[in-house]
Formats: sequence, structure tokens, C-alpha cells
Amino acid sequence: MKTPFNLKNLIRPNILELKPYSSARDEFNQGQETMMFLDANENPFDTGLNRYPDPQQRILKKEIEKHKGVSENNMLLGNGSDEVLDLLFRAFCRPGKDNIITLPPTYGMYGVLAAINDIENRKVLLTKDFQPDVPSILQQVDAKSKLLFLCSPNNPTGTVFSETAITQLVTSFNGLVIIDEAYIDFSETESWSKKLNQYPNLVITQTLSKAYGLAGIRLGICYASEEIITVLNSIKPPYNINTLTQEKVISQLQNIKKIKTEINLITKEKNTLLKVLVELNFVIKVIPSETNFILCEVDNANKRYDQLIEEGIVVRNRSKEPLCNNTLRFTIGTPEENKRLIAILKNLK
Repeated sequence: MKTPFNLKNLIRPNILELKPYSSARDEFNQGQETMMFLDANENPFDTGLNRYPDPQQRILKKEIEKHKGVSENNMLLGNGSDEVLDLLFRAFCRPGKDNIITLPPTYGMYGVLAAINDIENRKVLLTKDFQPDVPSILQQVDAKSKLLFLCSPNNPTGTVFSETAITQLVTSFNGLVIIDEAYIDFSETESWSKKLNQYPNLVITQTLSKAYGLAGIRLGICYASEEIITVLNSIKPPYNINTLTQEKVISQLQNIKKIKTEINLITKEKNTLLKVLVELNFVIKVIPSETNFILCEVDNANKRYDQLIEEGIVVRNRSKEPLCNNTLRFTIGTPEENKRLIAILKNLK
């Protein structure tokens, strides 16, 4: 029987004892319009950027809360999702002692961050239909298993993990279950962020790099219990989200109608490309996708990749990933780009 979840049992002892850095903007953040700030050794001459950004991104979090329906108290923002993931490693995994579990084929940074932080990465392959192998995963779990990474919708396959499998894992695993929802905005599946209150060990990560068209500014979002967010806030850099990023995201979120229009167009173009791919004689299998990309198995991935390069089109050869031999991943472009890609694909010999 699973023991009751206790977050303190997961936190690294040195993090439990840590006294977090307190920045000038943490210590005083009220009445900014009327106060004279002589506390942070900033340049006093107004450039629009001479002041440090809000370390807790309060205005931005309120804007995200309006769109995502998750309280700002359950939210941490990172310099891309990769910073959020790294914070999870540094808060909960003891170097050289603890382990994580990943499910290849999956997002490669989980393994990279494990190596950087000297954490054992126990890999459990997905099933042939790209779903979590729950019994095999649970067999790998021991007292030092701290994090379990589920990428859903999954990269590079585009598939969504079944609710039954995820529920089994969240309720059986006594560490943190991190569901990476980088592509959730393209999926018809509801975000697991709606279930934070049900599962104290659940962590959700999302990004504004995909559907929101903001890959260049690097902003990732973490949703979790207030207790977990407090731990992550205690170790994050004080000013990890710069002023320009905060302002740009707020502006983009206030134009949500345009974003939804683009998501719908990308989905439409994906379906158009899908119909073409299944008819091509060199395409062996097309993987169902709830993302902004399609993974397909072809007769010779290296050959087809090179042919597309010669035509000025760069796709991703995923053949080195487990279960992905001879596969290419096509990101959905604009209607014009998609039309050109389709024309070239039809003419490949």
C-alpha cells in the first residue's frame, strides 16, 4: 500500500535548511508609482529598463491565471520550461544518490538535466503504441525515485497518454509526477492542471514557445501545489524573467483571439498534410498527433531527409530515438509553406 505523500521526504536536506536570497524587490514591492527607490543600486535615470523586474511577475501571473484558470499561487515562471525542469532536479534530487524515470522516446532534456545534476536516469520504453508501460515503470521505482517525467502530448510522437495510465502512475508513485504539456494547446485533451487539488505530487509544465508563438522570449510555466511552488521559489534566481519578456507576454495574452485563430489554422493544415502523407508510397506509417507536428515512418529516413534539404526544407530525422527507426518529424508551417512541402513530397522518387 502506498504511504501518504509527504513533500518534505522528497526535498533535499540542504534545500530544507536553505535561507532563500531576498532581493530588494522582494523586500519592498508596494506603492511603486509614488516611492523613491534608492534600495537596489539601480541606475536612477529612466530608460524604461533601468529598474529590476518584479521577481514574482505578479501582473503577468494574473494575466496567465485569467487564461489558464490556475491560481497564481500555484504558478512558477521560468526562463523556458528547461529552467523549471532544472529547478525540480535541484530541489528534489540528491546528486549521486537519487534517480528519475523517463519514458523514451521523449523530450531529450530530461536525460541531459539528469546527467548535469548527476542523477541516475532509469529509462522505461513506451509500448509499441507509444503509451506508458505502467507495470514496467512501477518495477523500476525504489525509495530513491524522486521524479517521473510524462510528456503528454508526447514529443517526438505527438501522442497523448491515456488518462487511466497517468492516473495509475500519479496514485502509485510516491515521488513527483511531472506532466510536460508543451503541446497541450493543440490537443483536445484537458490539461491535468485542472486536477492539482486531487494529487499533491502532481506537477504540470507548459510553455509559450509553441501555440503562443513566443519561442524567442523563453517563458515556461510550472503549475503545482503551493507547497511545491514555495520550494521552487526558494531556489530560483531572483530576477529570472526579464522586463521585456513580461511585457511581451502580457501583450500577446491580451490578443488571445489571434492565438486561437492561429491554433485552428495550424490544426487545419496538419490535417491537410496528414491526408497527403498517408497516400505517399514511401510513407509506411503515420502516427496520430495532437500537436503541431506529425511523426511518420518512411522507407529510408536519411534519403528522404537529404532530398528535402536539397529542396530547401528542413525537417527532423528522429531515427536515432528508441522505437522511431526511419522516422521524420514534420512541424506544421504556414499554409504557403505547407503547400510547397506537399508539392515536393508528391514529387519525391
